[in-house]
Amino acid sequence: MASSSTNSPCAACKFLRRKCQPECVFAPYFPPDQPQKFANVHKVFGASNVTKLLNELHPSQREDAVNSLAYEADMRLRDPVYGCVGVISLLQHQLRQLQIDLSCAKSELSKYQSLGILAATHQSLGINLLAGTADGTATAAVRDHYHHHQFFPREQMFGGLDVPAGNNYDGGILAIGQITQFQQPRAAAGDDGRRTVDPS
Repeated sequence: MASSSTNSPCAACKFLRRKCQPECVFAPYFPPDQPQKFANVHKVFGASNVTKLLNELHPSQREDAVNSLAYEADMRLRDPVYGCVGVISLLQHQLRQLQIDLSCAKSELSKYQSLGILAATHQSLGINLLAGTADGTATAAVRDHYHHHQFFPREQMFGGLDVPAGNNYDGGILAIGQITQFQQPRAAAGDDGRRTVDPS
């Protein structure tokens, strides 16, 4: 705080070229080493308006008011059209953009999590299938998944054929071989029969 007793006037009184009194309203907020701060405030708002404003405020509110005036004055000199409103608008735009980016990132993360759960489910099903076919048995889920593709029961499909029990795959191969051997003599007999038919 500057006063006349120290012979060092505050930045406001020095700028206005007047004697700084002990009760100077500017002295606590415009120290001698910050002359540009008051110069900007005076250029934008005027010293008389700032004096009136500070006198109307409670002493506990004056420091915040001076800091706000100094910031607004500085931004107004940098941007005469928008002032501090331009900075506020820019920050609000950046905040909205960050919120949109955050929402997109959460959506992408949710998709990847869903794909991971689906892949883990398929992998578990494949492991169960391999474990079931390795020892000739399968879990109820695997049997239900694959048995709905069988349109005919085993007895109807391989009835009368010597199909070994156990592995369905090996039994199917043997059954197909027996069907092939069974059909070949009938085909040969059919050819011989056709040769002996008299067209007349």
